[in-house]
Amino acid sequence: MDGPLPEWSEHTCGVCPAQELGPGRFDVVDRPGPEFAYNRAAGWRVDPNGNPVCVHPYRVGMPPGRYASAGDPLPDLNAATPAPTPAALELPTEVDDLEGWLVATLRVAAPEQMFTAVARAERLAGERFAPGVVVQALRRVLSIELANR
Repeated sequence: MDGPLPEWSEHTCGVCPAQELGPGRFDVVDRPGPEFAYNRAAGWRVDPNGNPVCVHPYRVGMPPGRYASAGDPLPDLNAATPAPTPAALELPTEVDDLEGWLVATLRVAAPEQMFTAVARAERLAGERFAPGVVVQALRRVLSIELANR
């Protein structure tokens, strides 16, 4: 497949290469970091060599792999979505990574703990980011995550 999977438009970040590129045309790494900076000209994050990178395997539904840069074989795209790693559950320092953290936080919450998980995430995020930004991110994330449960 050359283009992105239809579900990626809602499931991935607005600055993810999966919004425009198909499977195998970008790498997937296990978490955001300074080595995967957002490149305004490209419109997504890139690795130090300029390769497009998705930093949320649990959102794109593919395990970490160097699919574009090293030709790693594509995984079964119908396989179970990777679970968020412990690193993905650490509150980010950059607001651009807030939605990914919220998704990870809610994905690991048991259905009966969803209300508690949302309240905790809102409180923790509010300690680092402006309340309006947190509420806006929660609204976007909840509209997708709750619908997919």
